[in-house]
Amino acid sequence: METTYKSKIGLELAIPVSLVLGGVLVATLINRPAWPAFLIIIPMFSFIWYLFLTTKYSISDNKLTIKCGFLFHQKIEISTITKIIETNNPLSSPAASLDRLDIRFKKSGSVLISPKEKLALINHLLSINPAIEVKYKKK
Repeated sequence: METTYKSKIGLELAIPVSLVLGGVLVATLINRPAWPAFLIIIPMFSFIWYLFLTTKYSISDNKLTIKCGFLFHQKIEISTITKIIETNNPLSSPAASLDRLDIRFKKSGSVLISPKEKLALINHLLSINPAIEVKYKKK
C-alpha cells in the first residue's frame, strides 16, 4: 500500500516568487506592453506553481519516492536511511518550503524534503527502519 505525503508550500518561497514575477509582469504591461515578456512570464509563473503543487513524497514497498513535477524523481531504500534532521537549509531541493527534513542515507547521499505532515512521515519511516536517528530542531 502506498502512502503519499504532499510538500508543504511555504510562504517564504511562494510570496517572493509571486511578487517578483507579478511585479515584472505589471511593470512590463504598464511601461510598455511587451507581449513577448508577458508570454514568457506567465508560463514561467505557471511552471513554478506546477512544481510547488506536484512535489510529493511516497512510501511503498520499503522505498521512499520523491517527485517534483517531471524534473526530479528519486527512490531511496528506507533500509539505507541513517538519519533525519529537521532543518531550514535553503539549498535547491524538491521542497516547496524552507521547513525541511534532511534525509541522509548510505553512500553519503542526502536529500532535502518538506512534507506537510513531517511527524507522520518520520514515524512512518521509523516503523519500517527503527535504526534511523532523528534530530529535531530546538524550539
